[in-house]
Amino acid sequence: MSEPRHLNVIVVPDGGRESRTYSISYRRLRLLTAVGLAIVVVVAAMAGSWWYLAARAMRVDRLEERLATMAADQQRVEQLALELEGLEEQYSQIRGLFDANVLAEAPDLWLPPSALARAERAGTPARSDDTRPTSWPLTERGFVTQTLMEGDSEHAGVDIAVPSDAYVRAAGPGTVVDVGEDQVYGRFVLLDHGDGFHSRYAHASTTFVERGQSVRRNEVIALTGSTGQSTAPHLHFEVLVNGEPVDPLTVAEQP
Repeated sequence: MSEPRHLNVIVVPDGGRESRTYSISYRRLRLLTAVGLAIVVVVAAMAGSWWYLAARAMRVDRLEERLATMAADQQRVEQLALELEGLEEQYSQIRGLFDANVLAEAPDLWLPPSALARAERAGTPARSDDTRPTSWPLTERGFVTQTLMEGDSEHAGVDIAVPSDAYVRAAGPGTVVDVGEDQVYGRFVLLDHGDGFHSRYAHASTTFVERGQSVRRNEVIALTGSTGQSTAPHLHFEVLVNGEPVDPLTVAEQP
């Protein structure tokens, strides 16, 4: 039986030193080559797995960022939904201001008398069992935007938001003691109801009465507007007792 073949490697050092010979059989060489290839394959597989895991980790990070963004967006959507609900409620209130429906008391409305009738009634005292200004001064419900003394120590009445040119009616029978226009109230009417009661109606676009004229309860005396110190159409309504302002909502019956 012949001996296995070998591969001889002769190493000749520099400088004339003695050379060395290394011998390895072809079988062992093939074994070492196979082991080396296996190691290379394992290392390549590990490197590929590492890159795969790194890519997956980066994708997870991006997904987590996206989820955080979606959660923030959802929170903003919920906040917008709450704001929209509030706006819809305000819109419903404002839309009610422009509803053409009038109050149930509208049949009691007295339209402005003719010039001849005003001349005949001038100076005639109003007669009623109760002359206090207890009726609502509008034929529409309106929306109370400011109450007595609210936000301003000089605010002596209530502000009722209504569309322009809505009917303003006398809250009770009485006599017109002042009518005109100034920088604060704009066009206004002041009524004397007797027993120390007065009522004022301000920011009108038009007035229909004259000083000294007697008016009935619910008689139309003006149309709403935004004259004087006003930023939007509304009625400023005051009730005074012996010259001192009182809360009109405690005197006039609010619909």
